Order: sequence, then C-alpha cells, then structure tokens
Amino acid sequence: MAGLTRTIAQAVLGLSIGFSSTAQAPVSAPAPANPSDEESALRAFAAIHPIDVHVHVFKTDPAFQRMLEQLNLKLLNILVMDDTLSYRKRLQPQVDDALALVRSGRGHIALCTTFDPYSFSSDSFDADSIKQINRDFAQGAVAVKIWKNIGMEIKDSSGRYIMADDPKFEPIYKDIASHGKTLMTHLAEPDVAWGPPDAADPSWSYYQENPQWYVANRPGFPSKQSILQARDHILANNPRLRMVGVHLGSMERNLDNIADHFEKYPNFAIDTAARMEYLMLMPPENVRDFFIKYQDRILYGTDLDLLPDANVPDTLKDWQSTYARDWKFLATGEALSVGGKQVHGLNLPESVLQKIFRSNAIRWIPGL
Repeated sequence: MAGLTRTIAQAVLGLSIGFSSTAQAPVSAPAPANPSDEESALRAFAAIHPIDVHVHVFKTDPAFQRMLEQLNLKLLNILVMDDTLSYRKRLQPQVDDALALVRSGRGHIALCTTFDPYSFSSDSFDADSIKQINRDFAQGAVAVKIWKNIGMEIKDSSGRYIMADDPKFEPIYKDIASHGKTLMTHLAEPDVAWGPPDAADPSWSYYQENPQWYVANRPGFPSKQSILQARDHILANNPRLRMVGVHLGSMERNLDNIADHFEKYPNFAIDTAARMEYLMLMPPENVRDFFIKYQDRILYGTDLDLLPDANVPDTLKDWQSTYARDWKFLATGEALSVGGKQVHGLNLPESVLQKIFRSNAIRWIPGL
C-alpha cells in the first residue's frame, strides 16, 4: 500500500478542493467521522480520476460542474423509461436534455441511452428501438440501459409479463453488440422486494417510498429467479455483447452466485450502484477476497441523482458524503458506522482500486 499512501499524500498536498466542512450525509450513506476525514477521502478519491458508471442527472448546474472538475470525476448518465415519474415518461426529451448535459459537461459526462419498452406491442417495436439507439450512438451515447419494468411491470397483449429474453428484444441486443456498445441491465430487485418485510435490509426504505415495486404475495407475479434467468439467456445467446449487471447484478446477498456468473459468462460484469451497504455488512474478509479475485469485473457506481427540482447544495453534500464513504470502505482499513453497526474498510491494493474506480469502466464501456 506504499504507492497508495504516496498517492493520498500527493493528493492532499496538491489538490485545492473547496469542499464544505459542514457536509451532511444522507441516512443511507453516513459520512466519515468528521469533516477533515471526508475532505481527505475526497482528495484521495479525486487523485485516482474516478469514473462513476451509474448516475441519473436531470439538470445542468454550475456548482455541480465545479464538483465534477474538483473531483476529476467522470459520470455515465443513465436514462430510464418509467411511467410512474413525470420526468421519465417520455424518452426524447430525456435524450435531448442528456445530450445538452454532455455538451456542457466539458468531458465529465457520458450518456447511456435507452429505448421505449412501453411500445413493446407495436409491430415496429424492434425497428423503432434500433433507430432510436443508433441515432443516440451517432451523437455519442456509449451504452444502452434496460430496466426492471421489463420483467416486473410491462405485459404483452396476452397479459403475460414480458421478459428480457423475449425474441422481440433480440435484434436490439444484436445491434448493440454490432456497434461495440455495452448493455447495462437492471433486471429484478433485491430479495426483500419479494418479501418478507425486513426493516434491517439496506433497501427496505426504498419500498416504503416506492410501494409499486414491492411485489410480495402478488398473484401471478414472476419470481426473481425467472427474471434473472431471462438475463442469463441473453448472456448465453449473445457472447459478443458486453453486459454490466447493475446493482451487483441483483445478486446483492450472494457473492458466490456472482462469482459463478463471472466464471460462466466472460461477457458479464457488475457495478456497485446503490448496493454498497450490502457489501459493507458482509464479512469483510470475504468481500476483500471477492474484489481481489474478480478485480477486472467490478465497476464503481452509485445511483446518485440530481433531480429537476433538487436543492443543489444539499444534493452535492450527499454526493460528496457517498464518495468519501465508499472510498474509505474500499481503500482504507478504517472503521465506519453503517446501519448502526461498525464495519471495517477493505484496504484494497492500489492496483485493484485503479481498476474498480477507473480502468474497468473504460474497458467494459468503450467510449468513456
């Protein structure tokens, strides 16, 4: 770790980053013990020139841009079609806004586009979707996202839930692969979405705020296993397609299952977005061994957002607290408080940190 120590020391001496000393973390992302710890963590984080492969940004803002520049941070801004939120119901306005954000971001923001799964029943669904994503590729999009409404919400004309391996999607996957782009998949949800209720689960509060995605005891609802099996069929049928299973591939409680997928599917990687607390609450020696063994298959992501009506100063404090916490967990052996429990950082080698926070993103998502 001598190299990492030098990197941190150089960062502390060489960077002049005006982070607020009053930064507060969100409930789910406790900050380091004191402001000076947070500032030191953020300087070390910035020194590695990190890439966050999973955010949702819906507005431009000078203070947000300054944070990106101070942190040497690049973002992959991901679009989602979601008929439960007004600002996600229509695709083209999202694309237009996202491309404007890319242009104003001075190299700090890239675009992951999507297509409209709600038009699945249209006879021209696959052709229209391919036309959309190819137009976005031509304007610089580097990846395509499919979301949990495939498998968990949208039904076909016969009333059956559509799955990600439906033949109507196959031409889209082939097209993504032919362009050398990456498919980001959020399919299924944490186990707790299928019940039983568990207030100790790191994702439980999400379902209190978004009850439409809590599916326990819903008659006829697909099992989590069936949704993830459909994803695995995509991997098997498209070996040239790079896939990043976001949110630990929705296998958040089972590192052995993730490892099995890595061994079986060389075109599969994961990101850590919104699932870091699951890792923090596992035995640290197991998580450390997993990160070292599969250091080429894990991308850093957060699922942080900047909503259209966001209070930007408060939001930026949340972003900074999350980045400081995650750096401290992965890069140091220090203790953190998570969910009322004391957990210890993984103290990963510098070479592994470089991959997790930067080079894996460049390898798995060409164009970043």
